[in-house]
Amino acid sequence: MPRMLDVSDEVRSEIGDDEADRLLGGAHAPDSYECTSCRTPGDALQEPTSTVLFVGDETAVLAFAHARCIPSQVVPVAEEQLAGAVRSISQSQGDPSADSAVRPQPSAPAAVPAPAPAPDATADPAGRPGAPGQAAILGITCGLVLHGDSGHASLVVEPTGPVGRPGNTTGEDEFLDLLQDAGFQPVADLDKTPDQLPGWSVLVAMGKLHAILQPAAAGGSTGWWQAHQPLQVTDAWRFAASQLGEVTMYAVPAGMVGRQPREDLLRQALERAVSLGQVVAASLPLAGT
Repeated sequence: MPRMLDVSDEVRSEIGDDEADRLLGGAHAPDSYECTSCRTPGDALQEPTSTVLFVGDETAVLAFAHARCIPSQVVPVAEEQLAGAVRSISQSQGDPSADSAVRPQPSAPAAVPAPAPAPDATADPAGRPGAPGQAAILGITCGLVLHGDSGHASLVVEPTGPVGRPGNTTGEDEFLDLLQDAGFQPVADLDKTPDQLPGWSVLVAMGKLHAILQPAAAGGSTGWWQAHQPLQVTDAWRFAASQLGEVTMYAVPAGMVGRQPREDLLRQALERAVSLGQVVAASLPLAGT
């Protein structure tokens, strides 16, 4: 019996027309599943269902989600993460065919200078040392930030040193300029929710933060930041992200906010940075749970 499946063009291009048609015809697709976004049961025979393809360097795993939760899409994931988190998603659905692997096309270069793929990496976000013998790396702080009376799941991204454009050897920090070139906007009022940034998203799978994704030059998405080890987030943070379907990403220069142990202190530090004109932000759609 045909399933109520949505197979996006980007998923179809990865798995091929024949496999996409087989899925739509009922082959290799489950009747019931656990939504990879909200983690509640779904029924592909009774309700619109999205196909979500998690891809690594060598393998890919097909998962399913309520269409109301997330659209059909291709989600890049580091290969080592794919073996753990995404396999767990597939196995929890009880669908043996979901473990079948395919080889995706190589990712295209990022459309804007991309930071290092993990907070403890040694590569420079723009390919240039922040200081002789050192490299700027990214710190990520997760917390709820109030926009008026509503708590928004937020990420604060702060490098450990200056970030310059490729080829810039002056040591000048251009981190916020690079992000504004990509569409992030200066923050004047922390209570206002920033606009969504097309093509960007935040990947959360199995209750952990995996990556921040940006548009790829050839279409689709590619990793802007990826955790070497997925970062645990609180239930309250994940619930707020799921309810709104988005995460607010704030970015600040090195040394502006720091690692704050409590959300009230995080907000105070952000407010100080906003008063100095040192914060850019955007709302990024949630990809995953």
